[in-house]
Amino acid sequence: MPFALLNDRTLISVSGPDAEHFLQNILTTDLDALAAGEVKPGALLAPQGKILFDFLISRAGENAFRLECRADIVDDFLRRLMLYRLRAKVELAKQDQSLVTVVWGDDSTASHSDSTAFGDTRFRDATVKRSYGGGAKGGEAGAWQALRIASGIAESGTDYQLGDAFPHDVLLDETGGVGFKKGCYVGQEVVSRMQHRGTARRRVLIVQAERPLPVAGTDLSVEGRSVGTLGSNAGTSGLAIARVDRVKAALDAGQPILAGDVPVTLTIPAWARFSFPQDAAGAEEA
Repeated sequence: MPFALLNDRTLISVSGPDAEHFLQNILTTDLDALAAGEVKPGALLAPQGKILFDFLISRAGENAFRLECRADIVDDFLRRLMLYRLRAKVELAKQDQSLVTVVWGDDSTASHSDSTAFGDTRFRDATVKRSYGGGAKGGEAGAWQALRIASGIAESGTDYQLGDAFPHDVLLDETGGVGFKKGCYVGQEVVSRMQHRGTARRRVLIVQAERPLPVAGTDLSVEGRSVGTLGSNAGTSGLAIARVDRVKAALDAGQPILAGDVPVTLTIPAWARFSFPQDAAGAEEA
């Protein structure tokens, strides 16, 4: 079974009698819907609704949780969590030398090196599991990147910058990363308003080209006007976050969409529930 060791990921442990209540009140993920043996995506938002930190969360025992995040943001994330702790009976700690391994394929019923594996619920068309603390080395990092791109799963750093995206922009509303039936959390009012009004315009799209794509961060444009930004890419395939109304207007008009100087096609991930707007007439506004 293919696997990859993710050297750029690390873990924060959250434990104690108030751990679940503490996290439920600040994170977008609905922990009532988090089963043992699975990981769900989520975010800690600014009050204005934009993502400050993204992560994957799983249960690590009774009154204990595991937050997997980018290694380069872990210290800032931990400090922010501590600001919210106040008098809650919660212990927060970074897990040093933590190893994150991802395994995929039809036979990925167990991790490469650990009997305990957690199903990554973001993936609908592939079986993906993550394990923590195993001794795997190396693996197929390129193949993992290609699978993530083909599945339309965006992550901060290459696909978007923290502080610059709403949960809807990166499909957290579609991947189980936002609990719309739970109580309040930081930034909840803005996110709920976007959901109920259907005002999300920026979305993750899959990019295809006939020649290699340029680097992440390259502008996507139609006749010189920006419609989005290229993110992760592997050869001729990639991800982008784009204005779906402007993309639809370009498709309707038969106008080419470029990533730098490379012509591309943009499609919605097959599992996603959103669609291109039927009326893109307002795309030229705002």
